[in-house]
Amino acid sequence: MTGSVTTTSTITCPRCGGCSTETMPTDACVFFYQCPHCQAMLQPRPGDCCVFCSYGDVRCPPKQTGDGAGCCEVPGHE
Repeated sequence: MTGSVTTTSTITCPRCGGCSTETMPTDACVFFYQCPHCQAMLQPRPGDCCVFCSYGDVRCPPKQTGDGAGCCEVPGHE
């Protein structure tokens, strides 16, 4: 792996199909994302750590680098 991390991802809303390119944080995960097209509040699908891993065309930076084990855990969420 080259160590290069992509920090932008295009999220596709499962409700309306609208697409928006967003910048991903490299030090945190995004658990909630409001679609700018239909205002739907997106959350990660079961088994995914964040909305980028669920609905984006590029996975989150921790998953890209292979450091995703235990990343993005929701406190108190089991």
